[in-house]
Parts: sequence; C-alpha cells; structure tokens
Amino acid sequence: MRRRTLIAGVGGAAAAFAAPGLRAQPREVRLAEQFGIGYLPLSIMKVRKLLEEEAKTRGVDVTTSWVRFASGTAMNEALISDNLDFASGGVGPLLTIWARTRGNLDVKGVAALNAMPLYLNTINPTVRTIADFTERDRIALPAVKVSIQAVILQMAAEKQFGSGNHTRLDHLTVSMSHPDGMAAMMSGQSEITAHFTSAPFMYQQLADPRVRRVLNSYDVFGGPHTFNSVWAMGRYRTRNPQIMAAFIAALDRAMGMIKDDPEAMADLWIEDQRSRLPKDQVVKIIRDPENQWTTTPQKIMAFAEFMHRNGGIRAKPEKWQDVYVEDIAGLAGS
Repeated sequence: MRRRTLIAGVGGAAAAFAAPGLRAQPREVRLAEQFGIGYLPLSIMKVRKLLEEEAKTRGVDVTTSWVRFASGTAMNEALISDNLDFASGGVGPLLTIWARTRGNLDVKGVAALNAMPLYLNTINPTVRTIADFTERDRIALPAVKVSIQAVILQMAAEKQFGSGNHTRLDHLTVSMSHPDGMAAMMSGQSEITAHFTSAPFMYQQLADPRVRRVLNSYDVFGGPHTFNSVWAMGRYRTRNPQIMAAFIAALDRAMGMIKDDPEAMADLWIEDQRSRLPKDQVVKIIRDPENQWTTTPQKIMAFAEFMHRNGGIRAKPEKWQDVYVEDIAGLAGS
C-alpha cells in the first residue's frame, strides 16, 4: 500500500511539472573570480548578464551567483567540494588540479581570459635582480608554490641559479591576496619588501618612486603567456553542455566588448570592483598592447613542462588541448 502511494505521488509530481504553463526552475550557475583587472571579462559577463542571455538562446534558463576568492588554491577546494561550477585563476592552479583529477573529477580549462605580464616589484633599493634577495626580504604572492606567480618565480630562479635551484627563493615567499600584499609592501613597515602581482596593482606600485621592477614574467617566457583561465569539472561539462557552450559564447562577447569600447568597459569594471583607480589609468591598462584580451591559451606547455620536470605535477599533457575542453581545441594555442 505504501509503495503504491509513493508511485502515485511521483506520478502526480511528474504530471504537475509537465502541465501546460509550468516551467522548470532556472538552474543556478556558481562562478568565481579573483582580484584585479585580469578578470575584466568575467566582470562584464556578470554585470551585463551575458551568460544568462546566451543560455536562454540555447533553451536553458539560468541564474548566476558570483563569489570572489583570494587565490586559485581556495577556489580549487570549493570546486572539488561541489560548492562551485566555474573557477578562475592562474595557470599554476589550473595545471595542478588538472593533473590531480585526471581520470576521476577530470577538471579542465574552459578558456583563457587574457595574456598579461606579471611584475615582481620591490621597495628594497639594494634589489635589482632576483639574485639580490636576502634573508631580510619577504616576497608576497597569492599562494606559495602553486600560484602562477610562485611557479614563474621558480622558473626564473632556475634560469638565474641553474638546474635544481628552482626552489631557492621559495622560503622567502608569503601567501597574501593582491590587495593585502600591496598594502604590506607599500607601508614600508612590514617584513614584505617585494610583491609578485598583477594589474592594476603592479602599475600602481610603480607610480611610487620607491618601487623598482625586478622581474617581468614575459621575459621568463620570451613573450606573452596566459595569465588567467576558467576551469570546471568534467561531470559538469557532461551534464550541462548547453551551459558550457553558453559560457564560451558569453566570454567571446565580453572579449569583443573590451576591444570595441574599452572606455565603457573601464567604467563597468570600476563600478563593479568599487575601484578608486582613475578611469584614464584603467583605460590605459586595458589598451596597453602587452595586455591581450583573448580566450586562446598561450605558453601552457611551457608551464606544464617545467612543473612536471620539477615535481609540481605528476602528469604531463602531450599538448595544450589536453588541459582544455574540446570546445576550444581549434584555437591557435600553445
């Protein structure tokens, strides 16, 4: 009797959802961003509701919820615990979670957000190259060992000090968010004497005559490289192909908006981030030729080869397409 009642209840519920005039509830898509203008494409998607629009054209109603993290490491924890659908961050955290989840959760990159340099700046007047750092120095970066800044610092150390010395500066690094790292260094009262950071923080720092740039990440790679990407779990892509397609289409639209109207997008970013940066400075950063707004991954294999060779990741991709979803496999990445 109880079994018949349950079956009737389920059947009644199914009939109710199938009834004319009733629609399924919108699906919530949970997305994460971090600090800095490198996440401008995501700010545009959020404010202009581009994902919602693109999903709707594909027959899917969605709502979005956005949260900001201080590092890709914390974001990866949220993704694995199923508290997040789309994560974003540097290449280091992406490759780390890609390697760790192969064959199970199968996390992959969805697209790049940009190609942007990262600067290692210092207020220590005696430091002109990374070889000048001493035990009296501390270098702030988003996450020790795994952030993109930490990986690039290791790559630079290997070039400077030779094979096997890639971790030589690791003990000087301290995990801090970009805003906190900048505040600590610029105060002149902290143990933090250097900050490996991104735009706009690195440009703001260099406006102060006390600050010197020690390292430009483009010099380590011999040219532009991807800074930020977006990634998601394999099962999410499998269950939500239309949302995945909508996300990539929305991101492409955001890139187009940046190129077509950088001044309007500067206004949008300033309001969304509650930034105190003057608009002309934001527009200058957006238009700077060294900052490329593209979904195409660049120099991913250079990162992967270094991290695998030095034990940062156990698995090594054969090509950059192994790390990213098939939807963008046709792009001219590297």
